[in-house]
Amino acid sequence: MADNTSVMPEHTMADDTLVMPEHNLFIGQEFTDVETCRRTLKETAIALHFDLRIVKSDRSRFIAKCSKEGCPWRVHVAKRSGVPTFSIRTLHGEHTCEGVRNLHHQQASVGWVARSVEARLRDNPQYKPKEILQDIREQHGVAVSYMQAWRGKERSMAAVHGTFEEGYRLLPAYCEQIRKTNPGSIALVSARGQENCFQRLFISYRASIYGFINACRPLLELDRSHLKGKYLGTLLCAAAIDADDALFPLAFAIVDAESDENWMWFLSELRKLLGMNTENMPRLTILSDRQKGIVEAVETHFPSAFHGFCLRYVSENFRDEFKNTKLLNIFWNAVYALTAAEFEAKIAEMVEMSPEVMPWFHQFPPRLWAIAYFEGVRYGHFTLRVTELLYNWALEGHELPIVQMMEHIRHQLTSWFNDRRNIGMAWTSILVPSAEKLVLEAIADSRCYQVLRANEVEFEIVSTERTNIVDIRSRQCSCRRWQLYGLPCAHAAAALLSCGQNAHLFAEPCFTVASYREAYSQMIHPIPDKSLWKERAEGTEGGGAKFDIVIRPPKTRRPPGRPKKKILRIENFKRPKRVVQCGRCHLLGHSQKKCTVQLQ
Repeated sequence: MADNTSVMPEHTMADDTLVMPEHNLFIGQEFTDVETCRRTLKETAIALHFDLRIVKSDRSRFIAKCSKEGCPWRVHVAKRSGVPTFSIRTLHGEHTCEGVRNLHHQQASVGWVARSVEARLRDNPQYKPKEILQDIREQHGVAVSYMQAWRGKERSMAAVHGTFEEGYRLLPAYCEQIRKTNPGSIALVSARGQENCFQRLFISYRASIYGFINACRPLLELDRSHLKGKYLGTLLCAAAIDADDALFPLAFAIVDAESDENWMWFLSELRKLLGMNTENMPRLTILSDRQKGIVEAVETHFPSAFHGFCLRYVSENFRDEFKNTKLLNIFWNAVYALTAAEFEAKIAEMVEMSPEVMPWFHQFPPRLWAIAYFEGVRYGHFTLRVTELLYNWALEGHELPIVQMMEHIRHQLTSWFNDRRNIGMAWTSILVPSAEKLVLEAIADSRCYQVLRANEVEFEIVSTERTNIVDIRSRQCSCRRWQLYGLPCAHAAAALLSCGQNAHLFAEPCFTVASYREAYSQMIHPIPDKSLWKERAEGTEGGGAKFDIVIRPPKTRRPPGRPKKKILRIENFKRPKRVVQCGRCHLLGHSQKKCTVQLQ
């Protein structure tokens, strides 16, 4: 081929959308290396819908032409003297052939697919192969197979986020960075066997530890979610509830498999971090599905805690057992009964309707879930909200290496802390909005009562159906709502208002705006890019991170085929609504404030 040069003529093709400016080649155009040149020409061929045939490709030159016989399109790229770059020397840019008329294109390789979706995958690791092949067809007019899309995604994910294997290898350095950037945080990783296969990872940020101990309710949820990534595993979590009734993750872990041993270890680490950060740890209320491993671990490491069932778990079991809507409604009335007498009355109704109910109560003792008998304080919190959080974390992170998954969780926690810190600073009330609403409702309902004062602290609250005793010093009411929910009930509000007290000041401190602000007062600091970890670690002396152990992936591998999906319906995450019962007429569906029955 002569080394003459010709200027690329302007295209006069009818379909101008195929001729995109970024794919216009010109003589003198430079490329950093021959690989960049090859990629650019392939992308040009795909954009202009013609097949490219490579004539010559070596360290000093790259020659390609249109694969159609007789078509003059041809390009010659050569290395420039004295510099590493390549430039277009010769270009015949006119096509006389009709090009590729079907949707399949030889240049649409797995590598091209990977480069095409890389930007999208940075923001959305959940980008599915089916979506990839549909988008490529719409945007480029090219059809790729599902396997090409899948392999392209895998290659691009490895380029963007690293491989799964690299993620495990980076865990010791990652834990060291968490401890360095967030002093007081706990970040531990362990391996097992001679091959140092990953076993466990435990993380709890100092900001979360401080917020829980100093501002949250002494209430913890325990749950897990199974991961569906390349090496499977299970995500464990312990979460609290903040002043405004929102979830407050305290600690989380990745383990190679859910087992009694791993639950025992997780609760052991949880006990250690709480013991290290407080001299007087409150007596906790713990909620879970009370599976065997969790029960044994709680009894071992938190022997004084009140360990109760998640009411969603109990109610679903009851529903599946009896399949009777009316019976289930009475069951929920029993759940929310505040006194033993009210509870037993509801049980009698259930037994009368279905005698088979009694054996079920032996399997699920009421002392572990019924408000009337459960000894712990739930503060009106009955179900595991952490279930939905873990489900979402597992869904969003299962495509990512373990370090990237942990970073995704850290980013979400950081966003929550920042947003809620700003929200809390804008509030000017004594109580957070959710608690403020309940206290105002109690004050409104309190107007139905007659108040008799026995002494400075004791009051009789009289209504048509019964009399309740309120002690404002010990913050107790004989109806038990004040003690169980932490907020003044209508009887307490009546007593407080009668002696000129502000009912808002008699709520538990964990419901105040001050506590909410304190919970989110600490920062979760960023972690430097992984390219800096090794450099920083080598610069430490004495007590620095130990990188002589290389952690390898666990032995478990995802089996071939599409993993089974556990569908969690949105309605299952909704908090069961409390059945309102009027204290005046005892009918369901309204409160005393809206009751039409007149006082005698």
